[in-house]
Amino acid sequence: MTRTLTLLGIESSCDDTAAAVVRAGKEVEVLSSVVLGQTSLHEAYGGVVPEIAARAHAERLDGVVEEALAASGMGLDQIDGIAVTAGPGLIGGVLSGVMLARGLAAATGKPLVAVNHLAGHALTPRLTDGIGFPYLMLLVSGGHCQFLLVEGVDRFRRLGGTIDDAPGEAFDKTAKLLALPQPGGPSVEAEAALGDGKRFPFPRPLLDREGCDMSFSGLKTALLRARDALVAEKGGITVRDRRDLCAGFQAAVADVLAIKTTRALELCEARPTALCVAGGVAANQVIRGRLVAVAERAGVPFLAPPLRLCTDNAAMIAWAGIERLRAGLETPPGFVARPRWPLDETAPALLGSGKKGAKA
Repeated sequence: MTRTLTLLGIESSCDDTAAAVVRAGKEVEVLSSVVLGQTSLHEAYGGVVPEIAARAHAERLDGVVEEALAASGMGLDQIDGIAVTAGPGLIGGVLSGVMLARGLAAATGKPLVAVNHLAGHALTPRLTDGIGFPYLMLLVSGGHCQFLLVEGVDRFRRLGGTIDDAPGEAFDKTAKLLALPQPGGPSVEAEAALGDGKRFPFPRPLLDREGCDMSFSGLKTALLRARDALVAEKGGITVRDRRDLCAGFQAAVADVLAIKTTRALELCEARPTALCVAGGVAANQVIRGRLVAVAERAGVPFLAPPLRLCTDNAAMIAWAGIERLRAGLETPPGFVARPRWPLDETAPALLGSGKKGAKA
């Protein structure tokens, strides 16, 4: 019989300061999940500023953890362990979370579990739906985009990914180019719903290349050129122009993700138990609809966690910690925070990963 485990999770890899308490026994319960965003701190800069994010995490983490414990009705003495994001992410924020978790573990004598942020996303379908291995995960967010065949708690095989910008990053940059509010994803989606996606024939990068690697940097550049051409012709862009640009951009992203997902499913040697999607871009209804259609054609179930668990949160980190403890996977005492931490250590680095190694 699997014993009940209750873990405190801490997440601070980007611009969301989060803590959660998750209990897993016969059933899984998210006893609390607190996420404190930083949108107001970064909106004037058109994107996340690492130094500002790190400072905000350092100031807020204590309070967020206290709030999560209070909401769960649990004290630290009732927690079986502490799980913390140890990477990948903005190193200042990751360090803030790791240092707090180390202090709590040392003070309480509770085990400390270092969790890969991407594993948190990748294992979320097991938290929400209890699905078995293997399943195909499309992780699509502001900082990451990759296809992962999830074969076990600590076994992830990358089938493909973006060689440059992630879709969420491209949505944010598109919003900035069109003077729309941040975060860019919801802003662009709202404008696209009122536009004509066929007016601007934006490229669908890498569809002529085999496999399921992706590229979104050129798409962003194509939108910039289309905007500049309108400005040169008319001295500016109209509301209609902006809506059509957003619609065309979103349609191109949706096409690429749908086609590449079809290819990823074809690369799976065994039939996956489901096609899963996680990350902030998974909230986009047009993209989600295209992925649902891909799953239906392939004859596999489609799973997307609730939005609150699609975006960055600490419940997924606590759950990943529970999975690791149950599997007997130990965290080395001297683990360090990592700005880059690929889930599939055997896969070659994607282009554009940088001199310090693969981002993810």
